[in-house]
Amino acid sequence: MQPFDQYSSVQRRPLDVEDYIDILRRHRSWILGPAFLALVASVVVAFLWPDTYVSTALIRVVPPQVPEKLVPSNINQELSQRINAMAQVITRRDSLVNIIQTYGLYPRDQKRIAMEDIIEEMRKKAIRISPVQTTNAGNRGAVSAFQISFAYENRYVAQKVCADLTTKFIDENIRARSSASVMTTEFLTDQLEQAKRDLEAFEKKLTDFRLNNFGRLPDQFQSNIQQMATLERRMDTLNSGINRLNQEKLLIEGQMRILKEQQNSLLNASAPGGAAPVKSEQVQQADREILQMETALAAARERYKEAHPDIQRLQSQLGVLRRTREKLLEEEKARAAEGKPAEMSPGSARELREIQSALSRAETLMRAKDNEIAETQKELTQAQNVVKALQAKLEASPIGEQEYTELVRDRNLAKAKYEELNIKKSQSAIATDLENRKQGESLDILDQASLPETPTEPNRYMIVLGGFGAGIMIGLLLAGAREVKDASLKNLKDVRAYTKLTVLGNLPLLENDLVIRRRRRLSWLAWSTAFLLGVLVMSGSVYYYYASRI
Repeated sequence: MQPFDQYSSVQRRPLDVEDYIDILRRHRSWILGPAFLALVASVVVAFLWPDTYVSTALIRVVPPQVPEKLVPSNINQELSQRINAMAQVITRRDSLVNIIQTYGLYPRDQKRIAMEDIIEEMRKKAIRISPVQTTNAGNRGAVSAFQISFAYENRYVAQKVCADLTTKFIDENIRARSSASVMTTEFLTDQLEQAKRDLEAFEKKLTDFRLNNFGRLPDQFQSNIQQMATLERRMDTLNSGINRLNQEKLLIEGQMRILKEQQNSLLNASAPGGAAPVKSEQVQQADREILQMETALAAARERYKEAHPDIQRLQSQLGVLRRTREKLLEEEKARAAEGKPAEMSPGSARELREIQSALSRAETLMRAKDNEIAETQKELTQAQNVVKALQAKLEASPIGEQEYTELVRDRNLAKAKYEELNIKKSQSAIATDLENRKQGESLDILDQASLPETPTEPNRYMIVLGGFGAGIMIGLLLAGAREVKDASLKNLKDVRAYTKLTVLGNLPLLENDLVIRRRRRLSWLAWSTAFLLGVLVMSGSVYYYYASRI
């Protein structure tokens, strides 16, 4: 039946179920052909796609055996960040190349692509490291753990590589923590030494400044005032003492004049012709020396014992002076015997001796007062000099006050920094010892690397079904496109709908039987050949898959 071009712009009539069935019948080859081709292609892809086995291992995070409140850790990096850092170390090029060469991974890829591409593909697709999560480990309770997995076409090799990666993770964690802790301790040690040198430098500057400006420092102002007030009170006391000693000296001088007058009167009364015998100057000097020596010996006995060398020396000197005096008296007596002076009555002689003894004591006391006045005056002079020096310091404004304040502040800051670093260094050393003992935070294998039984990919059933369904969809789209493009009248419904004529009858299309049979044979031959080829290709793919697994 020929198409009617004059009705090509006429709106098509609605199709019913019979029309859809007729369309499927007319275009069955365009539907079955793509479906079968997609089926063959999906089977080939599914069974030539190598299996991928994923071996997984679970590593738990073991908390420190010593509470962190007692021994703070030197590692302040979060666990997830440390795991990422360790993953970067483990998946670096030299480590992955070593794994590839050790286990002979990717032999086909090594022949056709560069090693860098293989390593990059291995990082992105084969190795998987999950974040740290809290998981329930059965009777071991909830633990923090993360998972390591490795995907490869050989399940035994995948298990070995996964176990190797797990071991590398644990070793790298020990090495990284120990190295970081040691480096922290060494850094703090260097900082502590530098802080110590800085503190010593500031201490030296401050000491030199204090020595060069002693007494004029800001913090010595109040002490200088107190010291000057104390010295002024001491000066008043010394002045009072000097006045008292002068008065006592005047009294002693009066007593000595009286005693000398009494002595002279006695001597005049006993001397012949009105002349009184007088002791020689040598005897008087000897008496004075003996009196001084006795006074010194008495003072020494108040301070020392009899066995002291000074006391023995004074006693020896006193004995020599007494023997010298006795010798002088004997010579004087001999000279007096030759002149035969008048003898003195025993009472006058005793009184004369008492007066001479009192006069000697007065002279000794006078010399003692003179010495005491000299010592007091010397002490007063020293106090006056110190007061003058303090007044000069107080009158002068405090020099270098700002510099001194800065030096004190810098010294205090350096000292605080040194003490803080010393504490941190001690804590870091303890933490380093804890890491060396392997009692800090560590990683432990919770589940060993698994031996996968079934491949994770590809999902062959889904690939075959998906490919077959896609082929059917493509065939339906081709059939629909051909049906839309075909504008011919196909049955009586089309004739009645588009011509608006009454149909009295219809005649079937008369064709040559030979042509029809030839066309059918060719069609069956083509389909049989295609089916056999498709079956052979699919069978070969399935056989290759199972043969390669043996």
